[in-house]
Amino acid sequence: MDKKDIAALRRQLKTDTDLLNIQDLFTVYIMKETSEPFHAQHQKFEMLEKEQQELFMQNFKKLLSGQLDEKLFELKFRRDTEEPTQLLLHKSLLSNDTEEWISQMLQMTEKIMNERAYEKDIVITFVKGEYLKTTKPSSETEESDRDTMLSSQFMLCSINQTEPPEREIQFDYVEKTFKYKVDVDPVIDLKKPLTGFLFPAITDGASDVNRVLYSAGKPNEPDPHFVEEVLEGEKTMTAKEDKAVFEEVIKDVVGDHVSPSTLSSVYEDINYTIEGSDDDDTPKLDYKDIGNFLNKNGQEVEEEKVKAAFHKFTDEDSYELKATSVLPKYNSKSIKINTKVANISISPQDLPHVKQVNRDGKRYIMIEVEEDAEIDGFKMLPEEWE
Repeated sequence: MDKKDIAALRRQLKTDTDLLNIQDLFTVYIMKETSEPFHAQHQKFEMLEKEQQELFMQNFKKLLSGQLDEKLFELKFRRDTEEPTQLLLHKSLLSNDTEEWISQMLQMTEKIMNERAYEKDIVITFVKGEYLKTTKPSSETEESDRDTMLSSQFMLCSINQTEPPEREIQFDYVEKTFKYKVDVDPVIDLKKPLTGFLFPAITDGASDVNRVLYSAGKPNEPDPHFVEEVLEGEKTMTAKEDKAVFEEVIKDVVGDHVSPSTLSSVYEDINYTIEGSDDDDTPKLDYKDIGNFLNKNGQEVEEEKVKAAFHKFTDEDSYELKATSVLPKYNSKSIKINTKVANISISPQDLPHVKQVNRDGKRYIMIEVEEDAEIDGFKMLPEEWE
């Protein structure tokens, strides 16, 4: 799934659409003391009050929010497992028997809670539904976009913690007195899901049962246990980690100092690689790609040296970096130039206009501009370089 697929699905997570239909909802309450189900309940989603439906929809939207490889991760299932999670999820997706589906979700709950304890009581919510994706009509036909649609059965799982109810002082209009409200019922925090997943991954309306979309609780902090033991997905690297590996490899190969124009050219080549990719998967960069980019832009490096650097920082010389993780946001001011005097933000394509120069024993940041710079609404007075 790419960000367009996720955004398209999120747009349909609402109660007044005919493109998404949630049929079943199964919730399991887990006590923190035992890590075992205290209560489980199945409901038909359409039988819930609209306000309840909207609360769940907002929770699922929150679950599917965030950037890919930062908070959302598309995982491939491993093949070396004895009781595959993929098989369990696939069977539950195909099942039309409610009791069988409930039994399978309890098995999934057991996987989630195995060797895992939470600080508070939690609620695990499973939903099963259908997502319809409209396809664009051909220019050669007058069919509307509703004439051809792709249907995908899906499941969502959201894990939410509970919070103690707020203590309040209320005024009783009838008895004309103040009362202390005592409520012992815990509140399910649907605004901040701890984690969860969508199965299967959906790409351009087509289901891919070999992949699952995992949602981490916090950006760049995927839970290794949930990824590898619960979902049984392949180990994943965050965008932040890929970016760090890229930077360390470059430093190891060419040193700490690199000209802005060289860095800009490397980023331009990576951006060209992304835009020119026809694959559904995000293009990957191996040590050969990085070596080619550096050699093309004036840095003479040996392929074996780049390969050794990859092995040094990833423990494998065949590691591949996701191009989108390495490249700063290309059309925004995503690059930070930090000094003690000032912090400057520019876009990758504007790097050639920036230089660090030495004059009279002092260092300066020089930025080429086409117009007068402004400070608090005042245009800066040009000064001659003496």
